[in-house]
Formats: sequence, C-alpha cells, structure tokens
Amino acid sequence: MNIYIVIPAHNEEDCIALMLHSLANQTLLPKKVIVVNDDSTDNTQQIIDAFSSKNSWLQGVSIKSSKEHIPGSKVINAFYKGFETLDDDYDIICKFDADIILPENYLESIVTLFNTYKKVGIAGGLAYIKKNKTWVYETVASKDHVRGPFKAYRKECFKAIGGLKQSIGWDTVDTLLTKYYGWTVKTDQTLHVKHLKPTGQSYSKKSALLQGEAFYKMRYGIIISVIAALKKSIKNRSFLILVNDIKGFCKAKRNKKDFLVSKAEGKFIRKLRWKGIKQAFFG
Repeated sequence: MNIYIVIPAHNEEDCIALMLHSLANQTLLPKKVIVVNDDSTDNTQQIIDAFSSKNSWLQGVSIKSSKEHIPGSKVINAFYKGFETLDDDYDIICKFDADIILPENYLESIVTLFNTYKKVGIAGGLAYIKKNKTWVYETVASKDHVRGPFKAYRKECFKAIGGLKQSIGWDTVDTLLTKYYGWTVKTDQTLHVKHLKPTGQSYSKKSALLQGEAFYKMRYGIIISVIAALKKSIKNRSFLILVNDIKGFCKAKRNKKDFLVSKAEGKFIRKLRWKGIKQAFFG
C-alpha cells in the first residue's frame, strides 16, 4: 500500500525533528511525505530542509497564513496546501501533527489493519502524554477514537466523506461521516504515540466558543449539545466550558453558520449520538 503523509507545522522547532526521526525510522517507510511550514518564525524550515535533503520521500512546502492557532481551520488549511501537491497514486492518506513521536512499527501496523479489515476507513493508535517522567494515556477521547494528530484514512473512505472539513470539529465529523458511509474506525491500542504538546495547550482565548459552534455545525441540536458540553465540563471540572459551549452554539445558530453535514447526515449523527448517550446511562 502506498502511504502519503501531510504534516502541518507552525513554529515546531522543539518537536519536529523528533517527529521526522520517528518517520525515518519506521519499519515500513511512507511513499511520500509533505511537511507544510505554515508561516513559522523559528527554525522549523531549516529542520525540514535538513531532513528533506537526506530523505527523497520527504519534501517541504511553505505557506503564509494566520499566526493565531484557531483549532481546525488553520491546521486543515495547511493540510490541504500539502495535499494539493500530491498525485492520486495513494492507498492511505495520513494527516499527522508535527508534535508527535511514532512507534517504529506505526505505519506497518496501520497497513496491517487496513489489509485485515476491509471495511476500516480510519485507523490509528493512541495518544500518550508525559506526566511526572511517565508516559500516560491522554484522556481526552475514547480509546476507540483515532485522534486528529495521527489519523490514517483509506483512500476510498477519505473521498467518500469529502475529505477533511476546514473547521473545528473536523476530527469528530470525519469519524461520524465514516460510519454514515458504511466504513468503520479501528484503533490499535498497542501503538502508543507520544504527544509532545497536550491537546489545547496552544489554543487562543478566541477558540473558547468554537466547540459549541462545532456542535451546531454538526447538526447535534441543542439537547445533545448541552449533554456533550455538560459531560466535558464535568470531566474538566470547569463550569465555564459548559457556558462557553452553549454560548458558541447559540452564536453560531444566530449567525446561521454553514453546516458541515447534510440534513441526512445530521439525522444519522443525532441518532448515533443518542445511541451513545443511552448506552452511557443505561449500559
């Protein structure tokens, strides 16, 4: 299977060399890797150049965009700037972040998943963060969910879901649409990916309302949105999360923001979410 990878990078001089080393040391090398330097002001470009000069399968692309780290739109815009430089001769397309370290068998194991399970559309490992000198599971998502920093898509699934949405919530809606179009999501829980920057650490204050906006754009409806926001608020012990999520939802509705999914897809998503809620409460 031909593996193509796109890595958006903005001021990642502290991490990207570690990430690219982990790629170069894979037991199965990718066919092509595009590292997109998104308006970095540090030594990110020099590090990319050093790796590309030694690895024919890796090249860098430089773009200019917003310096503000707004979840979703910035990183997916960068992803597509890299994706547009690739041909169509891939079997697996990966969107990886620059602040991860992959286990050396990551790509080989992903290929095994796709070859073994023909209906798997998205595959990946699990994120681990460092706490007190120990790597522990990053508990921001279910272990059945493939996280945004290291997602791999089967080509047919990637095209069926219409690629990645340039919005916060892209790494949730892609999973939901994967299921809508008859594909499944598979994690290999033996693949421990080191996540060097905990989720949300570099987000700006302006991003606080965007999760609620994402709920609206995914057509959750107000009741499911409140339940999702409340769950997150309790987990993080922050009432402000609930307030901001609901504010974001209402603001998006008031401004008639464009939806990320069709009416039929939204109906499927709500049904899926209600099923999950019932299982959580009643087992």
